[in-house]
Amino acid sequence: MALAGGERKRKTGRMHERTLIRPLHSDQDAAAFDRLNRRWITEYFTLTPADEEILGRPRESIIARGGEVLIATAADGAVVGVVAVMATGPGSYELAKMTVDETARGRGLGGQLIQAAITWARENGGDLVFLGTNTKLSAAIRLYEAAGFQRTSIAELGLEDYYARADTLMKLELATLPPSSAH
Repeated sequence: MALAGGERKRKTGRMHERTLIRPLHSDQDAAAFDRLNRRWITEYFTLTPADEEILGRPRESIIARGGEVLIATAADGAVVGVVAVMATGPGSYELAKMTVDETARGRGLGGQLIQAAITWARENGGDLVFLGTNTKLSAAIRLYEAAGFQRTSIAELGLEDYYARADTLMKLELATLPPSSAH
C-alpha cells in the first residue's frame, strides 16, 4: 500500500532527508513501535496492561483485528515515528499510540503521520476516526485540531469505557473531508 504524501523531502542543515511512511512489516518495526511509545507513555503516565498488550503484540492486537501500524522511517532506515490505526467497529477507527522520536520533532512529521492514518482509515472503509489524549499533551492536541479533529464525548462516540488517562476525546468524520484527500 502506498500512502499518498507519505514521502517528503526535509531540510536538515545542508542535507535533504527523505521520510517514508509505510505499514509495519518487520520485528524491528514492532520493536521500534514498542520502544518509542514506552518512552513517551512512561514520561507522562503509567503503562497499563492494555498498553503492554498493544505495544508488545502489535500484529495480534492491532493488525490482525483489522487495523494497521504505520511507521515513519528516515533516509537511513531509522524509525522516527509511529502511529496505530485500530479498528473499533464497522467504519470506525481509533488513532492511537502516535509518537515522533525526539530527534525528529518540529519538522512536521506528526502531521504527516496523522494524515497517513486518516488516509489509511478512509481507504479501508472508515467513516470515523477518533482518539483519546490528555491535556498534558498540548502539542499533540494542536496537531489533531489542525487535521480537523473536533472535541467530543464518550457518549457521542458510543463507547462504554475509555482509557482513564484520556481527559480529551476527539473525532474526525471522514465524510466531511474532500473526496480526493484526507484533509
